[in-house]
This record gives sequence, structure tokens and C-alpha cells, in this order.
Amino acid sequence: MGMKQWRTTLRGLMAGTCASEIAETAIIVPLFFMIFLAIFWFGQAYRIYGTLTHATRLGAEAAVAPVCATCATGATPAANAQAAVYNALAAAHLDKNRLVGTTKWTPPLLCGCGSVNSSSSCKSAALCDGNVHDVCVQTNVQLSYPSPGGMGTCGISVSARYQYAGHFPIPFTTVDLGSMLLPGQAQMRAETQ
Repeated sequence: MGMKQWRTTLRGLMAGTCASEIAETAIIVPLFFMIFLAIFWFGQAYRIYGTLTHATRLGAEAAVAPVCATCATGATPAANAQAAVYNALAAAHLDKNRLVGTTKWTPPLLCGCGSVNSSSSCKSAALCDGNVHDVCVQTNVQLSYPSPGGMGTCGISVSARYQYAGHFPIPFTTVDLGSMLLPGQAQMRAETQ
């Protein structure tokens, strides 16, 4: 196709374009762009949620391990859990400084181990370890309750909240993704060796 023929074809296409097609394109392209951005940002939120869940699971494993080869000498279960969560976030290229302190969200209501026979009779919740402020480590908690003739299970719960991206309001709504706290929680049965 020669250059002259190409120009003739292009002029023919432009001359046949109606104003309604241009108006439709002007409406549809921004909508597609908004949908694409929404898919991207919600995908990012799901990735962070999965990473945080994995990080708290690793933190719970580090906290219950009676012997930890990678833990600092004399470290508490809470410090081991926090270090494991930090390492998992760093491996996923997430900023540990976006973890929200435990004073800004409510930790899970878990009873102390052996203190109750059912979740409905829990009188006081196990508190987060006060030495760690951005990861809630609840030690010696009741994970399952005794059944008739059986024993309950005791363990550790590790939970955290991650502040999603900065200020990102969804157009035409009151939703701001920057105010979302993404949760992560894991529980692990206590191990003895």
C-alpha cells in the first residue's frame, strides 16, 4: 500500500466518522480506565492481605517453636513473632512501618488457656504482649474448647493490621482506600518437645 493510497484510506475513515461515535468514545474510555484502575488497586489490596496472612502465620510458628534457629538469644515469643512478620513483609516488598499499632484496632477476643469450658463463658480476653506494639501476640490462649471426655487446645495467636496505600478516594463514593486496614491473623497450637 503506497503512501497516497494510505492517505486516501485514512481520509475516507475520518470523513465517515459521525460525531456520535466520538461522543461515545469520550464516555467509554474513561469508564474503562476507571474499571482498570479499580481492578489494579483491589488486586493490590488482595495481594497485601494474602501476604499479611502468611506473615502472621510465620509469626505464630516462630512464637510457638520451643527452639528457633533464626531467633535472637533470649528473645520472647512476641519478639520472635514480630521479627518473623517483619521478615515476611520485607520479602514481599511491603513497608513494615505501615503496620498499625494495636491501640488503633481491637485485637481478637480470645480466652486464657484452661480458664473456661466454652467461648460463651469467657470473662476476660487475653491481652496482647505489651513489648510489641504493631503486632498483637496473645500467648497461652484457648484455641479450642474441651468436649466431653476431651481436652481443649492451647496456643498462640498473632494478628496485625496493615494500612493500605495513601489517600486514594473512589470517585462518586465515600470510600477511601487509604483508610482501609487490611487484617491478618493466625493461630498455632503450642508445641512441646
